[in-house]
Amino acid sequence: MARTDTRFRQAHNDLLDSLSGLGIGQPLTSEVQLAAQLGVSRTVVRAVIARLAETGILAVNGREKTLARAPRPKDTLPLREDYISRDSLEARFLDWVLRFDVPAGTALNVTQLARQFNVPPHLLQEFLASLGQSGLIERRPRGGWRLLGFTPDYAIELSDFRKVLELNAVRSLATLPRSHQVWSDLTAIKAEHFDLLARIDVDFHDFSPLDGRFHTLINSVVRNRFVLEFQKVISLIFHYHYQWDKTMERNRNEAAIREHLHIIEALEQGQTEAALEAARAHLTTSKETLLSSLRGHHLA
Repeated sequence: MARTDTRFRQAHNDLLDSLSGLGIGQPLTSEVQLAAQLGVSRTVVRAVIARLAETGILAVNGREKTLARAPRPKDTLPLREDYISRDSLEARFLDWVLRFDVPAGTALNVTQLARQFNVPPHLLQEFLASLGQSGLIERRPRGGWRLLGFTPDYAIELSDFRKVLELNAVRSLATLPRSHQVWSDLTAIKAEHFDLLARIDVDFHDFSPLDGRFHTLINSVVRNRFVLEFQKVISLIFHYHYQWDKTMERNRNEAAIREHLHIIEALEQGQTEAALEAARAHLTTSKETLLSSLRGHHLA
């Protein structure tokens, strides 16, 4: 745990600064002296030394510690308050996966990825464990994680599961009293749709974030801890697929706006079956668009 707390990181960075004055092969002072110099316990000093040995800065032979290479700016560890949030980690990781830069079957190096995404390793491990349910990654038999990747089969399964969750959300929303906050939110987002429709020729690129807000609002009426993580993955993937395929983007986005409006208007009129039918049609179109995007990347 010492490796992820602020005291460890501050001591690590302070020791790096002091090492810059040593020549290659020169020994460090004793652990007792280092603890006094850095203002931390010997336990923290030992953890710092172990970390510096791992990164090749120090050579350790029993009690003897010598400088193996000069520290570099990138060796400095970010303090805890510099870490990105869990939501930012989710977005960055899925962006990394969905850019298709990493082939399926790639083993994930937690240490390297923690540095790349600017998070402590233990937080990345927790995130990967939660993401393991989504089918994008899997735990390796001998430890660690492997990227399964975004494939056509995955896209089909995800779309089908999305339909189950979202139709349930539409059905639940339709039963809510008109005093519920979701109805005023629905009215507001309906106005956003009409606004974008009026300027679709110029601002059709603005549809992707609007689409995300619309589906998030629909799904917000269902509180279920077992599907919450899946909803995040689904939302991000369907957000990104609008950026993958630029073919007929303007017309496709206009059609999706109108499909959203059909759902909203049916809900407002209390026509539950009509809202469900409109939602089914929209989700089917979205699935087809996602698969078309994969074909555009030669992945389907």
